[in-house]
Amino acid sequence: MLLTIPELLNASQLEEIHRLLADAPFTDGRYSAGEDARRVKRNEELEPGDARVAALNRQVLMPLYRHSAFQAAALPRRLSGAFFARYQPGMRYGAHVDDPVMGPEGGRYRADISVTVFLNASDAYEGGELVVETAFGEQSVKLPAGHAVIYPSSSLHHVSPVTRGERLVAVAWAESMVRDPAQRHILYELHQVHESLRERDPDGEATRRTGHVRANLMRMWGDV
Repeated sequence: MLLTIPELLNASQLEEIHRLLADAPFTDGRYSAGEDARRVKRNEELEPGDARVAALNRQVLMPLYRHSAFQAAALPRRLSGAFFARYQPGMRYGAHVDDPVMGPEGGRYRADISVTVFLNASDAYEGGELVVETAFGEQSVKLPAGHAVIYPSSSLHHVSPVTRGERLVAVAWAESMVRDPAQRHILYELHQVHESLRERDPDGEATRRTGHVRANLMRMWGDV
C-alpha cells in the first residue's frame, strides 16, 4: 500500500527545519547504505552525529507518529530516527529495496514501512521523483513541501535524477506490529470503513461488527 499524508508538517515546522539545515554539514549518503544500495546511491545526508539531529527529529517524527492516518496504516511498533537527505543536479538513487533490518547493535528493528517527507517545494527542483513499483505498476511521487508518503520497505523503488535545483527530504522507517503488507492493507481498509460507519451510525450493528472484526484480525495478525 502506497499512502500519501497531506500537510504532515505546517509552514512554521518547515521554516524551523530549513533554519536548522541552513548551514548543517552534509556527507556522502553512501555511508549509511547497505552493500547493494551503496552501488546505486548518489546523494548527501546530514551527518548523523550533528547536534541538530535531535531537534530535527522532533520536528518531523513527532507529527508523523501522532498522525491518525500513519497510525492506522502503519500500526507502528518502532519508528527509526530520520535521515535528512539532499539531491543536487546529477544526484539520484537507483533501483533498490531497503535493508530488511536496520539500526545499531542493541537497537535493531525490522524495516516494514518506508517514509519520505518532502521538505521543499516541488517546483524548487526538476526530476527527483520517488518511483515505487507496486502491483499496479510504477507509481511516481513528487509532493509539495510538508507532505509525506509511506510504502512497504520491501518495494523496489528509486529516486529519479535531479536535473535542476535541490531536492530535500527526510526519510525514516517503521517496524509494524503487523509485518505482512497485505494484512496491513486489509486492516487499514477496515479502519476506513469502520470510521465511515461511526460517523453515520455510531451505534449501528454494522459499525459494531466491523470494529469487532478488525479488532480480532489485529489480535490474530499483530505481534507486540
